[in-house]
Amino acid sequence: MDMLVKNQKRIIITSIIAGILIIIVGAIVGSCLRVSALQPDSKIALQAIRQMSEHRTMHIKPSRWSWNRFKDMMHFYIMLGVVPSALVITYINIFIGPARLAEIPEGYVPEAHEYFPHPITRWLTKHIYRSYQQEYEVMCHHIYETEYQQKLRKAEKRIKQKMAEKQDTQAYYYQPVSSRNERAIRDRNQNTVEISGSN
Repeated sequence: MDMLVKNQKRIIITSIIAGILIIIVGAIVGSCLRVSALQPDSKIALQAIRQMSEHRTMHIKPSRWSWNRFKDMMHFYIMLGVVPSALVITYINIFIGPARLAEIPEGYVPEAHEYFPHPITRWLTKHIYRSYQQEYEVMCHHIYETEYQQKLRKAEKRIKQKMAEKQDTQAYYYQPVSSRNERAIRDRNQNTVEISGSN
């Protein structure tokens, strides 16, 4: 148990260090980009000044906005996702490493994710993927539901067959009519006949 607490403390400390390293690297890269963008190149400035008094030197060419935007977004997402992931994976492989086999303590039942050797696989199995037992139970439930639907269809087919044989039952789609309304309609028709005097 003490070993587990030590490992958890080590994981927390190392994740904090990795986060600090990521922040430092991001700050360094950002400062380098800002410095190079703000300081004008003296050669370019001189060339622009020299060419101002002469002929028109602006060359018309197709826009590169889409390509530049694509490169910017690609670099942004690489710095946002790939670099931190690579740092975390490298750190886990170097400092934590694969698990070693050990005896199971008396009375302790290991969980399904503890059987995997690599820490990333263990984390994915514990928090994202289903365990083998869950997959098996889902499959058993699917088989049960399918079999139950088959039984319902067989029973419905048998009931329809019996109803078709005798043809003396009200089917499940039969809508009963209230006899009170039927009597009221019949009485009204008789009154109409009596008043009009027709047979």
